[in-house]
Amino acid sequence: MRILLTNDDGINAAGLNAARRALERCGDVWVVAPEKPRSAAGHAITLHKPLRINPWPATPSHRSFSVSGTPSDCVTLGHDVIMNGECDLVVSGINHGTNLGWDLTYSGTVSAAMEGAVIGLPSIAISQEVVPGHTAELKHDFEIASSILVMLVEKLLDDPLPSFTLLNVNVPFGAVPDQFRVTSQGTRVYLDRFAERFDPSGRPYYWITGHPAHDEDHRDTDVNCLKKGLTSVTPVQLDMTAYHLIEQVKGWQPG
Repeated sequence: MRILLTNDDGINAAGLNAARRALERCGDVWVVAPEKPRSAAGHAITLHKPLRINPWPATPSHRSFSVSGTPSDCVTLGHDVIMNGECDLVVSGINHGTNLGWDLTYSGTVSAAMEGAVIGLPSIAISQEVVPGHTAELKHDFEIASSILVMLVEKLLDDPLPSFTLLNVNVPFGAVPDQFRVTSQGTRVYLDRFAERFDPSGRPYYWITGHPAHDEDHRDTDVNCLKKGLTSVTPVQLDMTAYHLIEQVKGWQPG
C-alpha cells in the first residue's frame, strides 16, 4: 500500500513523525508536508505564485518532501507529481490540537484529507488534544493516537467508505488505546474572538484568540465525545447540500 502523509503543522512536527513511524507498518509512506506551519489554512490552494518541492533529509526515509504551499497543495502535488498518481490512501496529521465541530471549516488538517477525497482516495484526518501544562505527555499521547490511526486504516481498507467521504478523528488527552466512538459533527462557537492591543503610536491591532462557548448540546457529537475523554471518529462527506431545504427553496423559484 502506498500512503501519502501530510499535515498543517509543518514538516518538522512531532505528530507527523509519530504518524509516519506507525504507518510504515502498513505500507510505503510518502511524507509531503508544508515547509512551515499552516494551521487554519482551510482548503486554500496556491494559484498566484509557483510552488516548490524540496527533499527533506531530516528523516531516514528518502520519501519525505517539504512544499512551499498549503496542506491541500501538498496532497495534489504529492499525488500527481511525487507519487505519479499511484496512491492508495491519504492521511493528514497527527495534528497538534483538536479539530471539532465547525472548526472543520478552518482546519488545514481536515482540508488536506478532503483534498484526498476530492481526488477519490480513502482519506483520514487525525488530531490530538493538547492540554496546557501537560506537554510532557504529548509523545505518549501521539503513540496512542498512532495506534488508533493504524487500526482505522486497517478497518477502512477492509470495509471501504463510499467515494468523496473521509474520516475525521479526534483523540483526547489520556485516550484509551484502541477504543473509539462514532459521532456526528458538533457545533463550536467561540467567544471573545479578538484581543485588542495598541502599538507604541497608540494605534490598535488585533490577535485572533477566543475560547469555545459552553455547549449544552447532549447529542452524540465529536465535541461531546472529547468531553467524555473518548476518541471521536466522524464520517464526513464533501457534498454540503442541505437536502432538507431543497423543497423550501424551490418554493422561491419564479413561475
